[in-house]
Amino acid sequence: MEVSAKITGITYTPYLCKNLKTFNIKDLEVALSSESTFILKITEQTKISVSWWVSAKRTRSYPYARVYDSLSFQGKRITIIPIMKDEGKDGDRDFLQWDTISLMSLLGIYTIISYYDTADKSLRYKNKITNQKFNILNIKKEIKNLLSYQSDALHWNIAQIEKIGKIGQKALNSYEKISEKLKVEMHSNESAKNRIDKLNKGKENFMIISRDLAKKAQYREYKTIQPKEKLSGTKATLTITNYLGGCYFFTCDEVYIKRNSIYLVEGKHSKNNILPSIEDIKDGLVKMILFTNLTEVKFNNIEYKPIPILKLTTDKIFSTDSLNKTQMDNLRLLKKEALKNHFQIIINNKDITTISF
Repeated sequence: MEVSAKITGITYTPYLCKNLKTFNIKDLEVALSSESTFILKITEQTKISVSWWVSAKRTRSYPYARVYDSLSFQGKRITIIPIMKDEGKDGDRDFLQWDTISLMSLLGIYTIISYYDTADKSLRYKNKITNQKFNILNIKKEIKNLLSYQSDALHWNIAQIEKIGKIGQKALNSYEKISEKLKVEMHSNESAKNRIDKLNKGKENFMIISRDLAKKAQYREYKTIQPKEKLSGTKATLTITNYLGGCYFFTCDEVYIKRNSIYLVEGKHSKNNILPSIEDIKDGLVKMILFTNLTEVKFNNIEYKPIPILKLTTDKIFSTDSLNKTQMDNLRLLKKEALKNHFQIIINNKDITTISF
């Protein structure tokens, strides 16, 4: 199935955001090494929330969960994303996609595109690096610029895109130095330079390249059956467009139609626990932010009413009696969030939004 939809704006109230620790700006490096999301105090009167991505790829290290945790903060919310991450020839290499920036704009998140400039050599693999750290001076400079910036996240993020070629070159230079210092072979420098050269040609080229890659990734995900997911419906591609000019290529784990309604299901599964992890759940909630704000949802050019569902499944028999206090508290907040934002939560075929506990 191929489903299309539009988003004209985001209205959503989160309840599962974690309590964020506060760090002074001078302790930014400490904060980045110890917390995935935090509050950064610039002065007594000025604070911002900060999340950061381990990799530019949205399927690694739960970046959506990190961004979700910042949504309860009422001031400026930023997220730091590396333009690329090269783990060495024995590891992965990921590049930033336009759709990531566009999604952050939609959520009102100011994006700082940065790069790693230090790392350690892996003890397990000859040509792999670990413990990569951002260039702190670059991030502090961007934060300083952001503090006096008066426009919205969309315009800031577009300005970041305009600088992406220069940031990409700095990333390449850093990886060359890391490779030489640690005696680790990285991925092809030539192919990376070609990618950066294309980005240097401007925002429009970057968008075209990224969308093409995102579309291919969407198709690969659509064709992949995840054995860990207990799903019964049809998997579908979901292509969302919005008034910002953003185009998002997602997949729905399960889609089915009843009368004039289309049910859009995001599935999260746990094999060993009574519930999926809180990071998995928050990752799914970012999809709910999108699904609950969809308009003009169509399949085969027929418009349907969207019914968003977060489907949690486990290999174990689910019972609230088996939950610990933290799990029960999280489940109550999750139910509250679902009722407030008008989506369903199903756990092993039970709709918990209709159950009192």
